[in-house]
Amino acid sequence: MKGLPEERAIVFAHYIIEHNTTVRATAKEFHISKSTVHKDVTERLKKLNPTIFAQVKEVLERNKSERHIRGGIATREKYARLKARG
Repeated sequence: MKGLPEERAIVFAHYIIEHNTTVRATAKEFHISKSTVHKDVTERLKKLNPTIFAQVKEVLERNKSERHIRGGIATREKYARLKARG
C-alpha cells in the first residue's frame, strides 16, 4: 500500500480496531512491512489523531499481553503436526 504516511496510519488504525488484529496480521493484509505499520500506528497516528491512537494502543497492548498464549498454541500445533507425520 503506497500513499501518504498519514493516510496509511489512519487506514491501518481502523483495520486494527475493527478486526482486533496484530501489527503482523495488518502488515500481511496490506502487503507492507511490520515496521512500517508499527511506525505509522504508534508515532504518526499519535500526532494525527490521539483519540484513534488510544484505541489502537489498547488493542496492541492486549495483543502484547496475550502473545505468550498464541505462541504456546502455535508450538503445540507444530508438534502435533510433526507427531502426526511420523
